[in-house]
Amino acid sequence: MPHLAFYRKYRPLAFEDFVGQEHVVRILKEAARQDKLAHAYLLAGPRGTGKTTTARLIAKIANCEKRANDAKFTARGEPCNECAVCRAIDEGHAIDVIEIDAASNRGIDEIRNLKESVRVTPSTARYKVFIIDEAHMLTKDAWNALLKTLEEPPAHVILILATTEIEKVPLTISSRTQKFYFKRATLQEITKKLKKVINDEGIKISNEALNLVATSAEGSFRDAESLLDQLISLDDKDITLPEVEHMIGKVGFDKLSRFAKLLLRAEVDEALAALAEIEDGGFNLVQFTKDLIQYLRRVTVLATNPKMEQYFKEELMEEHLKMITDAAKLFTPAHIKLLEALMEAYGEMRYSQFPIIPLEVAIIDTLESPKKAKA
Repeated sequence: MPHLAFYRKYRPLAFEDFVGQEHVVRILKEAARQDKLAHAYLLAGPRGTGKTTTARLIAKIANCEKRANDAKFTARGEPCNECAVCRAIDEGHAIDVIEIDAASNRGIDEIRNLKESVRVTPSTARYKVFIIDEAHMLTKDAWNALLKTLEEPPAHVILILATTEIEKVPLTISSRTQKFYFKRATLQEITKKLKKVINDEGIKISNEALNLVATSAEGSFRDAESLLDQLISLDDKDITLPEVEHMIGKVGFDKLSRFAKLLLRAEVDEALAALAEIEDGGFNLVQFTKDLIQYLRRVTVLATNPKMEQYFKEELMEEHLKMITDAAKLFTPAHIKLLEALMEAYGEMRYSQFPIIPLEVAIIDTLESPKKAKA
């Protein structure tokens, strides 16, 4: 039997399983309790934050047979996940839940087919639910055709649009929907989800390796689970930091912190040697520079306003926050130029065949030149 990807295997089946997006869950759960679902929703936010999962939960809430027949259960605001309709939606073969990928089906023909389909009553469920993913990819003509359905939706239809670029959705469309905005998941939320996966799967992974997997996902649960899935494909359930580093071409936080402190101390020779070692290790220097800028940005902010430590607690592990707090003691106003130079180098590196050169020049020019000028 084919391996089921972690992001599918551990997809939340009920609102109570959701990690993060509490503002979305609270409103939808209350609407479910009162049996007051809307006929059109717009779910917007970064990739991998739970938009499609939420759309399927709405579809289950609308069509759950136990909710339809048990008022006491309805008050829970959750699907039963046991009736035939719930199971069919979870397994992806519910004939009355139609998912359309607008990224590959952009034309008006697909929306015209949808318009014809909405007129037909559901085959087995209470509602027909249409989920249009990457909705911002629809053409102007497709939007115009969809508008007709939104203006006069049949009583048996629920339309759900999901998008990563809400600004591309016409106002005439979005104004006819209930809108929910999904935020990027915090490091703690992703780590919590990953810990459930590793516990259930019997995976051993160091805290540093787990943190690198979580931070590499950049706020996406799906990306984090997919990376973990990729790591265990090595037939090794004891995952180490070097394995994660080489898999994604990204250095761990300890190595990043040591390099940043070399720069803050203006230890140019040591920094250049460490940079050469990172390049020889096959790491992605553009990603490394991006992470370095983020590290030094936090150092700068903490040195300027120590109260921001409370904010960074949501983004960092406790031991990593301590490293940045210690680094902030080395900060001087002159380091602003270093941060600016690194940002400029990052812009050049993305399009250079020799990405190490802009980074080396930024380090030497910012840290070594002032030394020689003083001498």
